[in-house]
Amino acid sequence: MAPFFVLLVAAFLWPLVNLLSISFLEPHPTLEHYERVVSNPVYARVLWRTFAIALTVTALCLALAFPVALLMARSRGPMAIFITACVVLPFWSSVLVRTAAWAVLLQRHGLINEGLQAVGITSEPIQLLYTRGAVVVAMAHVLLPFMVLPIYGALRNIPQDLSRAAAILGAGPLKTFREVILPLALPGVISGTLLVFLTALGYFITPALLGSPQEMMIATLISQQIREMLDWPFAAALVGVLTLFVTAITLIFSRVMRFDRLMGGGA
Repeated sequence: MAPFFVLLVAAFLWPLVNLLSISFLEPHPTLEHYERVVSNPVYARVLWRTFAIALTVTALCLALAFPVALLMARSRGPMAIFITACVVLPFWSSVLVRTAAWAVLLQRHGLINEGLQAVGITSEPIQLLYTRGAVVVAMAHVLLPFMVLPIYGALRNIPQDLSRAAAILGAGPLKTFREVILPLALPGVISGTLLVFLTALGYFITPALLGSPQEMMIATLISQQIREMLDWPFAAALVGVLTLFVTAITLIFSRVMRFDRLMGGGA
């Protein structure tokens, strides 16, 4: 395990500690940068907006991913290969390319606006790009495989005999899903939810390209403070707040949801 821990310390922990130290030590030992984050309502709104968008993206991914994962788990032969390819192939393209594709689709004279006008739903182009909806949809598209694959892994391990036994005992499809499939798939649901939500909290490329300044998320704000304002101490304080937030959520999942037990940990 030594190479792994060396890489972890060198590539993640040491740079993070150095960055966070700036927020406490520059221009002198102080907490004023964190006080600025907490006291200014603008930054509080950015934090809340980031949380709301990440939660919306996670819910959308879960709603879309579970049927796909269930179909993957129950399919065999060419159909299973086809569905798996549809889920995995997006990993082969850059996030920037996929985000740019959504920008083309959502622009005023893009395919979606042209289609809406062609069928008579709208009489003129509507604002789709640079909105929260565009950010949510594009982020859900990018992060969807991270929800599908853990759920698929959990569903794949459920014996088919359990569903048949439930049917023999008189349970309908809905009750079988609620009483048998969903509880056993819960480890995959929780791990996928945690993975997507925490990734969405720090997402940068998609909100930066498809969102508006009024819908800024915390990663975009951090980038702005570094590239435009050259305010490294305050940007480091924002990173510290985000790190604390992510750590707290992870601990809550571990304690309240008993994530370790669901993943086959201790008794």
